[in-house]
Amino acid sequence: MSEPSKTGKSNFWVTLARYSQLAFVLPAATVTGWIIGVLLDRWLHTSWIYLAGLLLGIAAGFVELVRTAIKGEKEGDQ
Repeated sequence: MSEPSKTGKSNFWVTLARYSQLAFVLPAATVTGWIIGVLLDRWLHTSWIYLAGLLLGIAAGFVELVRTAIKGEKEGDQ
């Protein structure tokens, strides 16, 4: 049997790491979508695809935010 204080402390650090990764995931998804859009604009000689890439990147970041929040909530209930 493990100590409750040690398990609680470990769980705190795991939770902190899970939510702090969002500080990197949201901007990374946004920038990645924007860069892909810019590259497609240059390749296809257009000037609007970067906006679609930017919006898709933002959406992907928020989807990951919601997934992480739901996963953390389910694990917290147990």
